[in-house]
Amino acid sequence: MHSAAAMNPPRILDGKALATTVLATCRAEAAALHAQGITPGLAVVLVGEDPASQVYVASKARTCAELGFYSRKIELPATTTQQELLDVVCTLNADPAIHGILVQSPPPKHIDEAAIIRAIDPRKDVDGFHPENVAKLVLEDPSGFVPCTPAGCIKLLDSAGLATAGAEAVIIGRSMIVGKPLALLLVSKHSNATVTIAHSRSRDLPAICRRADILIAAVGRPEIVKASWIKPGAVVIDVGINRLADATKKSGYRLTGDVAYDEVAPLCAAITPVPGGVGPMTIAMLMQNTLQAARQSEFKKIQKPNFFLDHA
Repeated sequence: MHSAAAMNPPRILDGKALATTVLATCRAEAAALHAQGITPGLAVVLVGEDPASQVYVASKARTCAELGFYSRKIELPATTTQQELLDVVCTLNADPAIHGILVQSPPPKHIDEAAIIRAIDPRKDVDGFHPENVAKLVLEDPSGFVPCTPAGCIKLLDSAGLATAGAEAVIIGRSMIVGKPLALLLVSKHSNATVTIAHSRSRDLPAICRRADILIAAVGRPEIVKASWIKPGAVVIDVGINRLADATKKSGYRLTGDVAYDEVAPLCAAITPVPGGVGPMTIAMLMQNTLQAARQSEFKKIQKPNFFLDHA
């Protein structure tokens, strides 16, 4: 990364445009499977009536329809018990028409989410959260499923031709959904970055971020990353999607990331917008994982290498 890049307008990493390209490839691959009598199937389970979750689930169902996938949306009341949800997962595990299972997060507080994740057949765990798939991620085993948001971040970097080898990458956030799996991807033989995971207990977080050639913000705090945290010429990936009240908007709110975009962007070589950056890539990579699950289920082998070998 070169500081001179900061003197020019930043490159906008357009996740919406890249997702369109990824989905076009998925549509073609789904058509090829259809010709062999196979329809990729995705089941999405939603417990409760969280508005944001309802939007995400509707978007996933719509994308499945556009690609020619079979999709099943299972909506359960917030009063659903742990056992009732486990029974639904068990039924989906046994259903040959379903290749991928996703239980929308977060579930109501009385649900043990970790137990639900472990109950999903790892061969259908297209979120990539089952311990077996986490282990495959550590081992760089291409038969596993890579979590969708981290995979989307790497795809954005790769497709833009942004070098990760030898780069110092800092991730703010240590969740199993984004931070930890993204660290594994960046340090893998594919990316070869040097990785620091920062979090709420990190000392002098701004100083840690200023070391980063690649800075990924995934902490869920609106505009926490300021211009003073940025190394000139850095690449910034903003995973955060936060709703802030805004009376000027018809919805009553506006979306913002974890990065103070207006003040940070002029310092960057490249940056993702919010919305339109990482978000669209998450759904695109979910569809790619569902295709992989269908191939591996129907052919009992990897017909086409996945993330680590052929995702660029």
